[in-house]
Amino acid sequence: MVRHDTFTISRHLDVPPGEVFTAFADTAIRRRWFRLPGSGASYEHDFRVGGGETASSTYTGLDTAPERLEYRSRYIDIVGPHRIVYGYEAVVDGELRWTSLVTVRLGVDPDGTRLDWTEQVTFLRYEGDGSVDLAHLRGASVLRLNGLDAALHTGRPRQQRR
Repeated sequence: MVRHDTFTISRHLDVPPGEVFTAFADTAIRRRWFRLPGSGASYEHDFRVGGGETASSTYTGLDTAPERLEYRSRYIDIVGPHRIVYGYEAVVDGELRWTSLVTVRLGVDPDGTRLDWTEQVTFLRYEGDGSVDLAHLRGASVLRLNGLDAALHTGRPRQQRR
C-alpha cells in the first residue's frame, strides 16, 4: 500500500527573494541549512534543470541500530528568483521509503519574501496509518526552513536585517 499526502508551509523571510533563491542555488550557502542528520555526510549539488542533489549519512538514534540515509533529487523547473520545482527520494538502508514533489514559491512580501513550500509526498513504506511519518516529514521540513532563515542571516549584523 501507498499513502499520499500534501502539505504547505508558508514563511516570511526578511530578505529579498533574490537572496532566498541564492540560498537554494549556491552550494556553500545551501550546506549551512540543508543537511542530513547523522555523521559521515557527503553531498553533491548541481543547481540546474535536470541537475540535482545527492546526499548520504549514517544516523544512529537512541537505542537504535545505525541507519544509512540517502537523499536523491532532480530539479524539474527553476525560474529565478520566483520558483523551484524538484522531486526527491528518501532511502533508508537501501529501501525507498518515500518520494516527493516539492514546489518552492518565492514572492515579494513587505520587507522581504513570502516563501511557500508545498510538498506532495508518496509514502511507500510507513508505520501504522502513516500519520506519524507525515508528522515527521513535515516537522523536518519546518526545521530545514528554520535553518534556511538562520543561514540567510549568518554574518549579517542584526541592525542590517531587513
